[in-house]
Formats: sequence, structure tokens, C-alpha cells
Amino acid sequence: MSANSRGESFAGLSVAIITPFKNGVVDYESLEKQVQFQIEAGTTALVPVGTTGESPTLSYEEHKGVINSVVKASNGKIKVIAGTGSNSTDEAIYLTKFAEKAGADAALLVAPYYNKPTQEGFYQHYKSIAEQVGIPICIYNIPSRCGKNIEPETIIRLAEIPNITMVKEASGLMDQTSSIIENTDLTVLSGDDSLTLPIMSIGGRGVISVVGNILPEEIIKLCQAFDAENIKLAREIHYKIFKLCRNMLILSTNPIPIKTAMKILGRDAGELRLPLTPLTQNEELKLCEILKSIGLIN
Repeated sequence: MSANSRGESFAGLSVAIITPFKNGVVDYESLEKQVQFQIEAGTTALVPVGTTGESPTLSYEEHKGVINSVVKASNGKIKVIAGTGSNSTDEAIYLTKFAEKAGADAALLVAPYYNKPTQEGFYQHYKSIAEQVGIPICIYNIPSRCGKNIEPETIIRLAEIPNITMVKEASGLMDQTSSIIENTDLTVLSGDDSLTLPIMSIGGRGVISVVGNILPEEIIKLCQAFDAENIKLAREIHYKIFKLCRNMLILSTNPIPIKTAMKILGRDAGELRLPLTPLTQNEELKLCEILKSIGLIN
């Protein structure tokens, strides 16, 4: 991987922030507090209205409102990678154009879900979007949610398009990630917190993180330690937070556990929006034990 990879300015920690709801509507005051929290932590970028931001349940106006709010609150102090993906190419173009006009620094576009395109369909989808905007695009590959994998060969083709600069790789397939890094100059970011260090070890440049909502400093330290070739420290941090990272996926569907963890830690994460429902009492007790084990609560 070249040190001059496209998208290098987005290396390090990007946080997929939650969308707080209050009385059934977006709580913009709480959302702005999240932005300030991440600015103070030194996070590279914020990723609003992704999976963690419950984007499938937001209306068009709410989606645009969240992007606007985060860009405004960021005030140039932290980058914004707006979630603008859809299983409709026209809808993704519309949202990405909006994000660009709103002042987002880049756009995160999840693979089209449910309709399961062919590899050519994936290629034409991203190509069509890239041709309509000027901001950098991050391909988001998460087969477990979308029903189909964007194969490395397709991403290698897409890497020829100048403003496709990043990949959020959440397939869990290290061979696939290696192939992308070997054959492109894209900036590859882990889409799984537990794989941040393994992906960085093969040339990845950081993570778009869920756990970063509560532990940004630890993940920043991990990325910085690896970049400084302090592998011992990076490994220590990896294992310190590993159990928490894994259980954010195992306990229940994202973002249910992270919103619950924020609540336990006294952070205002607001409500979940149906069809998502709270953790059971036993699940919340398990989460508390994990938070205790890494010293976040007594």
C-alpha cells in the first residue's frame, strides 16, 4: 500500500454516530453534543446516518436534517462522511448530491441491499453516483446486511474512478481485504471494530467505528500506536477492548447495544426507533459486566 493512498486524510478513527430520538423525533441538541464529544476526543471524521444512525428508519427530511446538523456542528473542526447509500441508485445520487451541497467532506455508500445486484450492477451503481458528484466516495461493503458481497475484482475496477477513494470493508474476509489493498491505492477502513488491528496489519488505514461512540481515545491510541510501529501497545489496546467490540455485534443488532452502553455511561443516546427494540434485562446485565471489565463503570 502506498503512503499516498487516495483518501489518506480520512485515516485513523471515524465514528459511525448514533441518531438520538426523543419522543419519536430526532433530538438535534443531543446530536450536536455527540459532535462536540468527538471533536474533543480528536476523532478524524464523523459518519452520520449510517447503520449505527438507524438510517433505514429516517425520512428524507430527517436524513437531510441529520447531515445538515452534523456538518454545521462540526464547523470544519472534524471531517464529515455522510451516509447517503440506498438500494435505489437515483435515491443514492439525490442524497449524495445533497450531502455535497450541505458541506460534507465525503459520502459513505452502502452496497445496494435487498435487490442483490450482479457485480456489473454494483459497478454501474457506484460509477453513476461518482459521475454526479465531486466529493470523495467510500464504498461500504457489508454482505451480512446487504445479502451480497462486492467482490474484490469489482472494487478494483471502481478504484479507477478518481473520486472513489475509500472502502469500508465489513465482509470479515481478510483475503478479500488483502486483494483490495494489494491492487488499488484506495484507503481501506475496517468496518468491524474487532478487526481494526488485523486490517491495519495488512495495510488498512483505520476504522469506521461503532465502539468509538464511547471509547474514541482508546481507538485513536490503537491507530497511532500501530502507525508509530509500537505493535506491542496496539496489541494491548486491541485485547483490552476486544470483548466489548465483539459483544456490540453478538448481544443484539447494531445500534441497540451501543445506545444502551451510552445510556449506562450517562450519555444521552435517546430512544430506539421501531423495528429496533431495547436489550433484555439479561443482555443489559451482560453489557454492564463487559463495561466493568474494562473499567468504564464500577
